[in-house]
Amino acid sequence: MRERASGTLEVEDRGGILVARVHGGPHQLFGKDIADRLDALVDRADRDPAVRAVVITGAHPDRFVSHAEVRWLQEGGAAVPSVGRRGASAIARAARAADRAHLGGALSRTPLGPAVDLERVHQTFLRMNSSGVVYVAALNGSALGLGAEFAWAHDLRVMADDDIVIGQPEVLLGIMPGGGGTQRLTRLVGTHRSLVAILEGKPFTPAEALANGAVDDVVPSEQVVARAVELAEHFGTRSKESLAAIKRAVYFGGSMSLTDGLRVERAEFLTTVLSADGQEQMLDYMDATDATGELPLYTPGVYAEALASGRVPHVRSTAEAVAR
Repeated sequence: MRERASGTLEVEDRGGILVARVHGGPHQLFGKDIADRLDALVDRADRDPAVRAVVITGAHPDRFVSHAEVRWLQEGGAAVPSVGRRGASAIARAARAADRAHLGGALSRTPLGPAVDLERVHQTFLRMNSSGVVYVAALNGSALGLGAEFAWAHDLRVMADDDIVIGQPEVLLGIMPGGGGTQRLTRLVGTHRSLVAILEGKPFTPAEALANGAVDDVVPSEQVVARAVELAEHFGTRSKESLAAIKRAVYFGGSMSLTDGLRVERAEFLTTVLSADGQEQMLDYMDATDATGELPLYTPGVYAEALASGRVPHVRSTAEAVAR
């Protein structure tokens, strides 16, 4: 009898940065247990104003996340009669409505249960994309299928310079990506590169992933988590409200028409301009200009300091920079 894989997330609090290690059993699989714990982690990060970034890595020595638990996918598919595109679309819509109504538990043992599980994974990934928390994947090992899609859902990716790969092999099992691979990989590397990679099922090596823009950095394996934490610390210094607005505008507006994307940008821009933090920083910028006679971002050394600290220095710091 095939046992269902179980898994958990081991979370370490580093004061503003959470480092989570995925324990996906002996094969390092992404199953329902991991999906549930990831949802709880995202909820925790969103609710805690002290959390600025989350780094996620694999507990397995050479795998980030192998791929989805195939039993989870196969049994879910077997529970539902074969349908065409129209029927599948109807199931997807019903699953989304059930998830929004928090009916997933009640439907878990029905034919709609697997679709609700998939919808919940999608919604968790989308919450990562709309959050003011920065998510960094520390790819200590290979990531295929849902493991790769999980990595694509992060904001930044650091990959070990080792004999590992990342990609979408679903076509080799007679299926296709279902966790966002056709959409997120396409946005990262472009339509044609994504299409060819997914059609063939051939993954990227670390060098190929970096060259194609699928990951942001490749470092020696022993430095993967440290580099991911370094990026998390750097980007986590920015305003959480600003980060959330920027991510929503880029992730969601960037796939729309220009007109619709600009509407999203305008709405998100107004949320930051009207926020208490935005108002405070803009007023301070104007005060610094009046005090020094120069725009802070054109004052020598100030821009570099702003990039390092995540915000333009206050009036006193700017005035001191001019005096020096």
